[in-house]
Amino acid sequence: MNTTRSGRPALTRPDGTPLRVLVVDDDPDLAEVLSGALRYEGWQVRSAGDGASALTEARELMPDAVVLDVMLPDTDGFAVLRSLHTVKPDVCVLFLTARDAVEDRIAGITAGGDDYVTKPFSLEEVVARVRGLLRRAGMARQLDEGPRLTVGDLVMDEDSHEVTRAGELIELSPTEFELLRFLMRNPRRVLSKAQILDRVWSYDFGGRAHVVELYISYLRKKVDAGREPMIHTVRGAGYVLKPVTP
Repeated sequence: MNTTRSGRPALTRPDGTPLRVLVVDDDPDLAEVLSGALRYEGWQVRSAGDGASALTEARELMPDAVVLDVMLPDTDGFAVLRSLHTVKPDVCVLFLTARDAVEDRIAGITAGGDDYVTKPFSLEEVVARVRGLLRRAGMARQLDEGPRLTVGDLVMDEDSHEVTRAGELIELSPTEFELLRFLMRNPRRVLSKAQILDRVWSYDFGGRAHVVELYISYLRKKVDAGREPMIHTVRGAGYVLKPVTP
């Protein structure tokens, strides 16, 4: 089993590259300790001490997750989150709060936060929460999973070419399999028709958009039939595969 220096099973992005995490806290000592604990997971980590620098770092890093303090010197974490969503709409966010008030929790969830921990907290708890968020969002895979891609309840074995959703086997043609594999390797990321044509068919874009539309419709009939949809059209941009939100 591949493990981190902390002894936990190693997590990476679905494509095998290191996960990216941004830590935002105006206490430099706390930010450094948190960043160190997350780097122990083998992840790429940056930190910021205020809202403005957090957005600058986010544009450069394009993080998969953000550990975000509610109280910052120039703004609050809720405002930062709203701005972060314009940079990377699918980013997972764990709020840090010094107050255990119900209003703070509601404000965090309303703003689009995924989870929160109350200060003082243990580093183990923060790392575990971030790992859980990334796994549930389909943005991370465990290195010892072998050639398996998992997004929500959709699972693909790249060696056997078996695909299941909620344990039910889905029969796919070779082209449908390659298209779904590309979507599953890029969960929550909008992929243009040009990108899909280049990756799945090795075509230059030019009048062949109907091919993508046709095969997306085939996939929907097999993957989403009778279930909550996972394959979504983003008008004017392309397609995105997202796990169903419980």
